[in-house]
Amino acid sequence: MNILIVDDHPLIVDSYVALLSAIESNKNSNFHLAYNCKEAYDKVNALKASEIPLDIAFIDVSLPPYEEMNLRSGDEIGSLVQKQFPNCSIIIISMHSEPVWVNRIVKTLNPIGFISKNDINYRSFPTIMEAILKKETFYTTSIMEAQKEFVVKNIHWDEHDSKIVQLIAEGLKTKDLVNYIPLSLSTIEKRKANLKRQLIFEGGSDAELIERVKKMGLLSSLS
Repeated sequence: MNILIVDDHPLIVDSYVALLSAIESNKNSNFHLAYNCKEAYDKVNALKASEIPLDIAFIDVSLPPYEEMNLRSGDEIGSLVQKQFPNCSIIIISMHSEPVWVNRIVKTLNPIGFISKNDINYRSFPTIMEAILKKETFYTTSIMEAQKEFVVKNIHWDEHDSKIVQLIAEGLKTKDLVNYIPLSLSTIEKRKANLKRQLIFEGGSDAELIERVKKMGLLSSLS
């Protein structure tokens, strides 16, 4: 198998390689490593150009961006992998398990694996790999709990709604969101107004929207 591992911490990447190599079914696997969005972009395209199939991709969400190609996170690398290698099993790994993050990534990628780093240890990997090789979905406990929050609170957001909220929380202005979301400015403004109607009141500020989202437990106060 060919396995891609993308994480911005070399020690963690080495740990994944060691853990995966210890599993019998991975003894003869080829590991392709990247530590940021640019390296991941170059690696994926090089594999495609060389007609080397990619079987599994472990991708961390938080990665140094590749601004020239407008790639800011691991889920965007996941979308690139899906485009180039439709049969590749994608496993998203993240420290984030807030419902807004989880909702966006599930709606965008629907990864076969979604793992919170807080839920796993070295004993988990054989179980995860066994599920992935069987093409079975494997989401860890924190991720499943985050998904339930949207159901419990009766919130129906797609990946664009979640990304609008996340980017505003990061301090981006509405006019700049068109650089990160494939929607027109007018559409983004309408969606943002609808989010405010759902959670606060029409005419509320962006700060009030984010405060409400955080109070509902959908986004960490540390975001």
